[in-house]
Order: sequence, then C-alpha cells, then structure tokens
Amino acid sequence: MPTIDWLHFTPWAALAGGVLIGLSAAMFVLLNGRIAGVSGVLGGLLRPMKGDVVWRAAFVLGLVGAPLVYGLFAVLPAAQIDAGYGTLALAGLLVGVGTRYGAGCTSGHGVCGLARRSPRSLAATVAFIAAGVATVFVMRHLLNL
Repeated sequence: MPTIDWLHFTPWAALAGGVLIGLSAAMFVLLNGRIAGVSGVLGGLLRPMKGDVVWRAAFVLGLVGAPLVYGLFAVLPAAQIDAGYGTLALAGLLVGVGTRYGAGCTSGHGVCGLARRSPRSLAATVAFIAAGVATVFVMRHLLNL
C-alpha cells in the first residue's frame, strides 16, 4: 500500500503549484472570457471552428511544453506507471467518455466551476472524487491489484 514519502513531501511546492493553477485559470477567464477546462479546449480542437483554433492549440502546446521547458532547468521526477498499454488505453477512453457525460473535466468543474460557486460543478466534482475513491477501493481491496 503506497504511503506518503515524508522525507520528500513538499507542501510549499504543492501550495505554490495550486496558487499558479488558480491564478492562471483566473487570468484566462478575465482576459479571454473562457473557462480553462482542458477537455473543452481539447474538444474544440477536434471539431475546429474558424478563428477558434490558434488559442486552443497554444493552450495545449503550453500544457505539453511547460514540463519540457521545466526539465531544462530541473530534474523531472521519474514516471512510474503500474499498468499495461491496454489498461492505459481503456482508462483514457473512460476518462474521455466521462468528460463528455459530465460536461467537463476536473479542471473545468473542480478549479473553475467551484471558484464560480456553480452547483453543477460541485456535483460533478463530488462525483469525480467519489468515482476515484470507489475505483481505488475496488482495485486495491477487492481485486488486490
């Protein structure tokens, strides 16, 4: 069972990351009038509309490029994924379907929607967290995976 590595626990870095996410989401809505929901931004690239592609592509490029730029100045932690490609593909498919049914993802509902006191976003975020807790419980305690 995984535990927190207290020797490398970095609450100040986590707090700074949360503040940066909040500030960037607030700036995005104030400067562009749009919600920084990643699934909505990416979904708009999959069904492009004239005049709507450049900012969406820049947003996604920033999501992918930021860790690469950070990696030029600091050592990135090693990624460890305890799943096969089939499991990852199924998980990605389920997340994609879930964001369509939930009318958004954790960034849209959990960060931006809760900040706007949206009851729909509160319900969605509670559902996201409950589904995650249920999945971990089933996988770790019932299926022993």
